[in-house]
Amino acid sequence: MGHAMDTTAYISAAPEMTLLGLICVVLIADLFVDDEHRVATFWMAIVSLGITLWVLAATAPLEPTIVFSGAYISDALSQILKVTATGFVAVVFLYSRDYLRANDLHKGEFYVLGLVGLLGMKIMISANSLLTMYLGLETLALSLYALVAIDRNNATSAESAMKYFVLGAIASGALLYGISWVYGVTGTIMLDEIAAVIAADPGVNSLPLWFGLAFLIVGIAFKFGAVPFHMWLPDVYQGARTPVTLYIASAPKLAALAFAIRVLVDGLGGLHEVWADMIMVVAVLSLLVGNVIAIAQTNIKRMLGYSTIAHVGFILLAIFCGTEKGNAAALFYTLTYIVAAAGAFGIIILLSRRGYDAENLSDFKGLNARSPWFAMMMMFLMFSMAGVPPFIGFFGKLNVIDAVLSSGYPGLAVLMVVASVVGAYYYLRVVWYMYFEEAEDQAVLQANNDTRLVLSLNGVAVLALGIAPGWLWALCTAIFASQ
Repeated sequence: MGHAMDTTAYISAAPEMTLLGLICVVLIADLFVDDEHRVATFWMAIVSLGITLWVLAATAPLEPTIVFSGAYISDALSQILKVTATGFVAVVFLYSRDYLRANDLHKGEFYVLGLVGLLGMKIMISANSLLTMYLGLETLALSLYALVAIDRNNATSAESAMKYFVLGAIASGALLYGISWVYGVTGTIMLDEIAAVIAADPGVNSLPLWFGLAFLIVGIAFKFGAVPFHMWLPDVYQGARTPVTLYIASAPKLAALAFAIRVLVDGLGGLHEVWADMIMVVAVLSLLVGNVIAIAQTNIKRMLGYSTIAHVGFILLAIFCGTEKGNAAALFYTLTYIVAAAGAFGIIILLSRRGYDAENLSDFKGLNARSPWFAMMMMFLMFSMAGVPPFIGFFGKLNVIDAVLSSGYPGLAVLMVVASVVGAYYYLRVVWYMYFEEAEDQAVLQANNDTRLVLSLNGVAVLALGIAPGWLWALCTAIFASQ
């Protein structure tokens, strides 16, 4: 490796290095900020994200670049996922600020852990080796465990953090075990080299590799929260404070998508017929279990937790196709789902106030009388998640169904349509509560103007993207055509 290679490597990984440096700055600077002026830490975190975005734009690769002896890849997919993840972490911080301040949780740790989690996501997104992927995953997971337990005096938060931690540790172990089997069979942990070994030697495609693959899929399914590895998700969504739930529900889904695509498509694409069946079973179960159990929920965070599981079913069915179209549909669905999820949890935060969390569906009763504008935004977000045209969620579902049909699985497509119809019920119930029930609570919604502005843009975005979805779909298709 000459000097030229070194600079390429450092330029490619500049966003991560910049972010790590800025995390240290925020961490140290926060020590000198007292509780009254904690908003300074918030602004430092936002500025850090801004600088990271600028570095991301400045170091965008022209073609896929693999550096650090094959451990790190920078390509079009990593670029779009990192930019989106950085942007959504900024949105999460903005939505959370007022809530944290009102509930005496406005500590620098929230922002620092959020930034460390983002660093983990970026490492996962650019991982070209199974071990780099694992390191990124653990960086993200450890900051999430701490975030879920950030309200130390809250028994529910502590309980869900413990559940998350124990189950996460088991999933990590399974993942490492799978990595060791794949390494044992192929002799490498680099994803491109694994793909080359599988292509060169058909004899590799046998039981020992399938065994390792099964454990890798356990790790992927757990990260997504897919059935039967979903036990943690509703509990953590409900038990964590709402800003933390908002964080978990948005940006990490991009890292999970990168995890699935890098490992299954880039690394083990040659074994498609082996892993496709496993992914299909997990995806179909997620669709059914998520949509059916969500109907019974009265807690909106828990309901959105089960709905997440159903959405994950769609994303996994898109990956299951094993086609460029399917991968593009998975990326499109994930990007558009995050917009709706961030907005929905943002509105839940907006309805909360000091010492009172708007967690139950009944808290949405009569929202139209209290705030017609935000009732409409929530309606947009619910319609998008339910897949009602012309909202963007409809096109997300349509693209996945189209990809599954193109791959020759009409039965699955019918199942997805039926599941969407079932899912529409519990989303529309929220809309019913907002517009046709009497308000139990007459308090005025309090929020800063910048929060109101971003929340409004977030709500309008699902409609605007739905009216003009073409450019985003073209972008997603181009990313996988270039691979």
